[in-house]
Amino acid sequence: MGMEVIGRLHVIGETQQKSERFTKREFVLEIAENPKYPQTVQFQLTGDRVNQLDGMNVGDQVRVEFSLRGREWRSPSGDVKYFNSLDVWRIEPARANAQQSSRQSSRNATSGNSGDSRDRFTMPPRDDEPRPGDVDDIPF
Repeated sequence: MGMEVIGRLHVIGETQQKSERFTKREFVLEIAENPKYPQTVQFQLTGDRVNQLDGMNVGDQVRVEFSLRGREWRSPSGDVKYFNSLDVWRIEPARANAQQSSRQSSRNATSGNSGDSRDRFTMPPRDDEPRPGDVDDIPF
């Protein structure tokens, strides 16, 4: 599911090497669709995309294209937990006219209508996802 949003960078994390083949970098975006109640939302970049934050600073207004992802994890004792992540495909400085585009995209994402006949969010194959045996037993 591809979505986009515009907001201000609130926190920029360091790149984390999770395994030999898997790196990730988290950041927090402040989204002020309702200025009275701004939302701080955590996103993640993985693999080669972690470098997209280089040169960006806290306070910069950016446009983020991302996918909502979820997974199930079963502990060794059999407990089941569910985890969600917002996986970023592209982050770039926001443009003045992108504000309106973001609001439209948010409305369309909620309604399930992209408003665009192009499939702009086709996800490439993931070769940077951790695989069984690659990651320690931490579920994230």
